[in-house]
Amino acid sequence: MKYTETKILGAFIIEPEKLEDERGYFMRGWCKNEFEAQGLISTFVQCNISFSRKAGTLRGLHYQIPPHQETKLIRCTKGALYDVIIDLRIRSPTNMQWLGAELRADTYKMLYIPEGLAHGFLTLEDNTEVFYPVSQFYCPGFERGIRWNDPMFAIEWPETDVRILSEKDKNWSDYSP
Repeated sequence: MKYTETKILGAFIIEPEKLEDERGYFMRGWCKNEFEAQGLISTFVQCNISFSRKAGTLRGLHYQIPPHQETKLIRCTKGALYDVIIDLRIRSPTNMQWLGAELRADTYKMLYIPEGLAHGFLTLEDNTEVFYPVSQFYCPGFERGIRWNDPMFAIEWPETDVRILSEKDKNWSDYSP
């Protein structure tokens, strides 16, 4: 696998190496030894699948506070999305910075998100599916969120209209550290 560090400390774009022949292809989507060699968390306790029927569906921006902060490994398994992370770690040199990355099923790229970051995505195609293991179990009392258009971050979302948004995600307040 190829690991490319992003501008957000500890976040990586991971590209599996595809081995192809007349039968099709084979690739590893995760390897404990390789993750550990890169200094990445390699223990996941839960795998989530998110499916969105329509392009323009926005989910997030979500995070969990200590002691239930999550590391995530995001992969688009069908369709395409624009994935956004925000560094909320107080002592991080990239604190309060955001990053957007397009993930498509046909490229197999993944986004490794270390704990302490908010995460959300906007679907770019109808029938988009996302598969992502997480390092912590979901704990509703520790969930927090940031409104997708909070002026503090000025996230530059793709030109796709945000058409579908849950009431919870619409009502997150402006972020206050």
